[in-house]
Amino acid sequence: MARRIDVTGAGGVRLAAWEFGDPPKADPATLVPEQPGPPDRAAPQAQQEHGPGVLLLHGLMGRASHWASTARWLSERHRAVALDQRGHGQSDKPPRAAFTREAYVEDAEAALEQLGLAPAVLIGHAMGALTAWQLAAKRPDLVRGVIICDMRASALGAASQREWADWFRAWPVPFATLADVRKWFGEDDPWVERPNPARGEFYAEVMHEGPDGWKPVFDPDQMLESRETWVYDAHWEELAQVRCPALVVRGLDGELGRAEAQEMVRVLPAGEYAEVADAGHLVHYDQPEGWRAAIEPFLDAVLTSP
Repeated sequence: MARRIDVTGAGGVRLAAWEFGDPPKADPATLVPEQPGPPDRAAPQAQQEHGPGVLLLHGLMGRASHWASTARWLSERHRAVALDQRGHGQSDKPPRAAFTREAYVEDAEAALEQLGLAPAVLIGHAMGALTAWQLAAKRPDLVRGVIICDMRASALGAASQREWADWFRAWPVPFATLADVRKWFGEDDPWVERPNPARGEFYAEVMHEGPDGWKPVFDPDQMLESRETWVYDAHWEELAQVRCPALVVRGLDGELGRAEAQEMVRVLPAGEYAEVADAGHLVHYDQPEGWRAAIEPFLDAVLTSP
């Protein structure tokens, strides 16, 4: 079960957050009576009633539903919420909205505060991981742990941005059927080295049907605008400012190389490392069981600590 909760993000952009499962209930004997005070003091009570909070942040072109498998097992013990970030999923896609790093970080900050999740563990994939560690650096009071999934801290550069623009132009949209979506992204896409059905399913989830066929739910120009705000810069300095426990996870065939991942762990004040075999960039989607095995011990340690 997924319950939608609307969140107001930076600049008034409406964001769709999805809470998975019935929130776990704490032992009533452990609850502390809520003290009177300003509205923002209601968050600790929400934590006591629903269990430790986890906010899941998808990557560029993703959506909250990509976290469904992870969120369902998390919801057995924790309050798991996945956010459709601005321009993605069922969140607003205003043409003149800001798609800056600051806006994405402020959106996640608003979600933690408005949903009463803090202090939470942030789990981010790719761009969502960058948002997670930038928020942890900015607001350590809101974050108790970070999981960084297949996101590089180094600058990718102008060539990378041009490759993405060319790739978007190569998409044969509209697709006639969802089967065509799955086949192109799982087999025919020039970026696919070998058939990958999970990748096809991943992109099928971000398509919607119109009068002339299937197209992405996002605006590719907004995706390029979002990406442009971080590909030219390195993000090591912010990584070094993350004081909470942090886990860097990579797929063995992903975009984050082992040497860079281990350097990220070294730079993080409380960094740990994990890798998932037979997984590419979409680690949590390619290998959900391996992903769970990689992150669950870290989550148990962070979410059960005082």
